[in-house]
Amino acid sequence: MTAVALTVGAFDDLPAARAEELLREVCAAPRWARQVVAGRPYGSLAALQSAAAAALTEADLDAALAGHPRIGDRSARGTARREQGAVAGAPTPVLDALAEGNRAYEERFGHVYLVCASGRDAEDLLATLRARLGNDPATERSVALAELAAINRLRLGRVFGA
Repeated sequence: MTAVALTVGAFDDLPAARAEELLREVCAAPRWARQVVAGRPYGSLAALQSAAAAALTEADLDAALAGHPRIGDRSARGTARREQGAVAGAPTPVLDALAEGNRAYEERFGHVYLVCASGRDAEDLLATLRARLGNDPATERSVALAELAAINRLRLGRVFGA
């Protein structure tokens, strides 16, 4: 993720390719990034976040999921590591249960368990994972998309200095 926070005005003025590159650091879905860039100028973080949420569709989910590590993955780096910070210090049995839950989730739904982990502890994320295992696939894709929108909102806030 970009180390120096930009203003939304500066983002609005970036060349399209650089703006897309920046957004792909927030969310790995290329179609989403192109659509958000095409909607410029935004002028405010709230307008950008609103447009980013509106641009996100189920068609973006698989590409976005490919850019997310598993919850509790000890090798997570950068933004994901920071967002999962409260998980890192969890007791080994909880981390093991998360790893087992991740495997069950991936077998059931065919993709990583995506949840907005920022500020949540491992026990909470594990309970949420277990509850979501009861979802049917269509419901779970809808839930994952809503979680992705929440993650994107937080990440845009960090990139643009909020």
